[in-house]
Amino acid sequence: MSSEHGIPAPTLASRIHGCLLGGALGDALGYSVEAGAAPGARGRSGPGEPGGLGVFDDPSGPARFSDDTQLTLYTVDGLVEALEWANSGVGADVNACLWLAYLRWLASQGEDAGPSAPMPQPRWIDGQEVLRQRRHPEQECISGLAGGEMGTSVRPVNPGAKGVGTVMRSAPFGLVPHIASDAVYKLSSDAASLTHGHPSARQSAGIFSLLIHRLVSGAALADAAAAVTAHAAELPDVAPELPQRLKAALRLADKRDPGKQEAGPEEPVQALGEGRLAEEALAVALYAVLSTAPAAGGETEPDRHFRDAVALAVNLGAASGTTGSLAGNILGALYGEAGLPAEWLAALEGPEVVRGMADQLVKVTTGEG
Repeated sequence: MSSEHGIPAPTLASRIHGCLLGGALGDALGYSVEAGAAPGARGRSGPGEPGGLGVFDDPSGPARFSDDTQLTLYTVDGLVEALEWANSGVGADVNACLWLAYLRWLASQGEDAGPSAPMPQPRWIDGQEVLRQRRHPEQECISGLAGGEMGTSVRPVNPGAKGVGTVMRSAPFGLVPHIASDAVYKLSSDAASLTHGHPSARQSAGIFSLLIHRLVSGAALADAAAAVTAHAAELPDVAPELPQRLKAALRLADKRDPGKQEAGPEEPVQALGEGRLAEEALAVALYAVLSTAPAAGGETEPDRHFRDAVALAVNLGAASGTTGSLAGNILGALYGEAGLPAEWLAALEGPEVVRGMADQLVKVTTGEG
């Protein structure tokens, strides 16, 4: 069986590891850009440009990831707990498991959810020091959890919040095999309601999870992108900015010649937004992975595609950690762990923690490991 451009299809376990590790790599690159640790990165938008990549070959320390990866791994933990209950024959409220996981992340950030919130029992993830570092967490995630009330799709907290805090943590919903697409979307959008109430934030999270789900199921990148863009346009009560941004990403990627350098990022930024909002970050990441993909019939080099796409994503988006993380999630799910740059993985902080959470998800969904 083969996947993109005739490359052997990765296993589910490889896609799960690839998605989570790829997201951490993209996050680390983007976080270094946001923190100013990679001078000269801004304005370099062409594929293969080296701007910002020094974080992965800097001997002064590991490449650090942000709250994007922290919350992604806590999403994995919430899903794993719900699936552990299900595998033992006990029904569990998935969203409640996710809420408890996010409350444990909140405590790791030195924040208190107040007396009305439950006191979750600690799990393996809570003992991992790298996930306890405060890395400029999105304020809407903090405020949405610190109120101590569990948001729902009917009564979400932070009703006007539409930041990137939903979409950045939603890849794991697409990694759970053998569930219907509608269930993937609902799980993801319901979980987004725990911190963000605006429809565009919740719908962007659900659409991103669907994209990951299609890729993990073996769909080609372009086909998966087109399918979820069409799905977004058909959502009931859709926030119109979401399909508008996604359609713009597909249109611009189709126009771009990967073999030529563009004058600059002005047109993508105008059409896609700066990445500060959920639908903008998703559109930037989608454009980055599509526009750097090899042409039909061309030779695919996953490692090269990953580098080019992530470099483009972090330079186009103002929320560089999130746009880089989403691009990394997408390509990791597409190519599996073998498609990630080995030297980047060697420089990443806490890879054993990311792999540990990936292993838990693989075990609880497949029985392997």
